[in-house]
Amino acid sequence: MLITVACAAGSVVVRAADLQQKTIAAFDRYVQLTERRLSESQEPFLYVEAQSAPQRQKTLESLRGGALVIEPLVTRDGKREIDVDEGMIHHWVGTVFARGATLASAVALLQDYNRHKDIYKPNVADSRVLTRDGDHFTVRLRFFMKKGLTVVVNSDHDAQFKRVGAERASSAIRSTRIAEVEDPGTPKEHELPVGHDGGYLWRLNSYWRFLERDGGVYIQCESITLTRGIPTGFGWLVKPFVTSIPRETLTFTLETTRQALTKAADPKRNAPTP
Repeated sequence: MLITVACAAGSVVVRAADLQQKTIAAFDRYVQLTERRLSESQEPFLYVEAQSAPQRQKTLESLRGGALVIEPLVTRDGKREIDVDEGMIHHWVGTVFARGATLASAVALLQDYNRHKDIYKPNVADSRVLTRDGDHFTVRLRFFMKKGLTVVVNSDHDAQFKRVGAERASSAIRSTRIAEVEDPGTPKEHELPVGHDGGYLWRLNSYWRFLERDGGVYIQCESITLTRGIPTGFGWLVKPFVTSIPRETLTFTLETTRQALTKAADPKRNAPTP
């Protein structure tokens, strides 16, 4: 099967990637070990708090000044790196500070899935809640991704939020189904077979932490994405997409979250100048 993707130079045909059971097993092991670390390490609550005291103070001041702190992570199985045959895992953690926001407002924004298509556009082209039971959600999102080539996927997610004391909350959001869309927005639109597509997004898990302190909320998101590997002959097209999109998407999501929360806390802050 061949996949036709749109890029700046026109349409390019790339051979489809098959999601293998060994690839899924490696991703599941990676997630299991990552979630074990997250469940065992409530202190420090934020990743940046693990820095040395002088560096931690500098980083927190930078966050309160409006910076975004983001860096790659690697989860190992003991001392061994986890091999992912026929795929790639992209693991990032990022943090921002939303001045004036509260823990309640930050959690409410993330839980307002019906409005994510407005809050996070154009990255989120459509969004809706399928079910809700307290702080447990199942949601459907349509992602729009563009970098050299354009990819649209329909995805279902399981989202569980948890309060961790008066000043803290966390959430784990795991994809349960991701299907790439061919010819999106046209009468010919249809989903490609799950796991037999371009391979630009096969799995997406994100783990959020919210800490209300210092006159606002620190917001951390740790994302783990599974994509295809780099195909022979089309690395020039596929590599920039699969290696850049996870980081750029996390950056956009955190910065947009901060902007939405600070604007809601102080509508005049981001109001246009007359």
